[in-house]
Amino acid sequence: MSKLTGAQILMEMLKEEGVDTIFGYPGGAVIDIYDALQKTEISHYLVRHEQGAVHAADGYARASGKVGVALVTSGPGATNTVTGIASAYMDSIPMVIFTGQVPTKLIGNDAFQEVDIVGITRPCTKHNYLVSDVKNLARTVKEAFHIARSGRPGPVLIDLPKDVVNTTTNYSPPGEVRLRSYNPTYEPNIKQLKKVVSLIRTARKPVIFSGGGVVLSKAHEELTAFARKAQIPVTSTLMGLGGFPGTDPLWLGMLGMHGTYRANMAVTDCDLMIAVGVRFDDRVTGKTDEFANNAKIVQIDIDPTSIQKNIQVSVPVVGDCKISLKQLNELIENEDYADLLEDRQEWLTQIDEWRRTTPLAYKQGEDIIKPQYVIDKLFELTHGDAIITTEVGQNQMWAAQYYHFREPGRFITSGGLGVMGFGLPAAIGAQVGAPGNLVVDVAGDGSIQMNIQEMATAVQYNLPVKVVILNNCFLGMVRQWQELFYEKRYASTQFHHTPDFVKLAEAYGAKGLRAKTPEEVEKVLSEGLAHPGAVIMDFVVEQEECVYPMVPAGAPIKNMLLV
Repeated sequence: MSKLTGAQILMEMLKEEGVDTIFGYPGGAVIDIYDALQKTEISHYLVRHEQGAVHAADGYARASGKVGVALVTSGPGATNTVTGIASAYMDSIPMVIFTGQVPTKLIGNDAFQEVDIVGITRPCTKHNYLVSDVKNLARTVKEAFHIARSGRPGPVLIDLPKDVVNTTTNYSPPGEVRLRSYNPTYEPNIKQLKKVVSLIRTARKPVIFSGGGVVLSKAHEELTAFARKAQIPVTSTLMGLGGFPGTDPLWLGMLGMHGTYRANMAVTDCDLMIAVGVRFDDRVTGKTDEFANNAKIVQIDIDPTSIQKNIQVSVPVVGDCKISLKQLNELIENEDYADLLEDRQEWLTQIDEWRRTTPLAYKQGEDIIKPQYVIDKLFELTHGDAIITTEVGQNQMWAAQYYHFREPGRFITSGGLGVMGFGLPAAIGAQVGAPGNLVVDVAGDGSIQMNIQEMATAVQYNLPVKVVILNNCFLGMVRQWQELFYEKRYASTQFHHTPDFVKLAEAYGAKGLRAKTPEEVEKVLSEGLAHPGAVIMDFVVEQEECVYPMVPAGAPIKNMLLV
């Protein structure tokens, strides 16, 4: 047993948890932690804003499969992380966030840069801690990483008063974590799974609905095998993209507000829905009274509080998605579905007709660039192998619709909270977490300006992230709503002045490129993707292009607005 300061104990625990990367921004309350950190082999990425640190840790976690770690100071440093923490919480991303705090004797005294970050983040963290005694620090860190990565993953915050960081105490690594009130259920109930097998046998119009839980639990191979064996079409949430191959004949496309026609119609008409790792959020269900109301619904999820939260289900299954699908595959291994497939032919024919008659579509003319065309070309030139991060808005939906994700971890987006400014720092984190991969942030000209300062981070660390800006001089998604539902009264959604993104890229030390005509799109993409460093590619696109299909808020998902 040795005597160490709180900062030194923190470093020991980070090494024990396998942490090799931290994204952060220093300040007075964490200066001792930074001093200890530089004496380790842990890599630290100095971002330009604390929000960027948390989004980068988020992107790192999704691309690497590890727990993302962020370190910031007290007060404004801590509050600047809240948006990123809330986004990670909504999307169930494993992260641990360390915040500095004023000395314990000053807490509650309105000290300089004091804020109750534990109270502020209580609703948007899986758990959080204020460490008031250095003797509890090692155990707290151990628990935090255990909670962040186990069960339904999520962010955990640890608030560190300056005196706790400076105090010396005896240190020995804590043993295995056992929390009496926290025991996630990984193994599903076999009786419930057998009910699912029985329902598959009697269903004539089945659909699988997969979500972010499939991606997080890396259950894509089990899901694909299950769907192909039972010949059940698959749709997904935005967060579930990549959990099933986007080029497979059974793929229906994304479900919900901007889902495909065939996916929304199939869910409306199905008689069995097997939902895996989803929580049925309002952007997917539309009017819940008319959501799959002819179907028996199976819901598989590791979080029991998510089951029946928004939609009544017939067969609840609490368990890890990967383990549950693996056991389902074992149960159906000896099933003979030959006669079943014959009975379902009419259903599959109907889906093919929806696919053929109402596909995702746009018309690219000779003069003005369509944003969908840029994504189409991006997919073609990257062969679908890039990691795509997005901002939020139309750019996010076009990326989801036209880049056909084949694997999990290839689509990184703020799905639940919908954070503008997420994509660039998340791309930086993804590039660190998956070096050697091509990482592209698809952005709008509005959202990219939310965290554009992180281009300096990308350049400083030689991270070759590519930014594709779909530049329409509008806050496009809000403008679309104003066009459709407010008689084109464009209240405060048009940018009458935007930066010169080519010069802005050069100012940060990156490469800047621009395309103004359709024939320039492929040339700019090819040059930008081939460049060894960070690049901003500015595509001047159709200003009033809309994302279709679209389901108006509160309407049934079958009531889509088409092109």
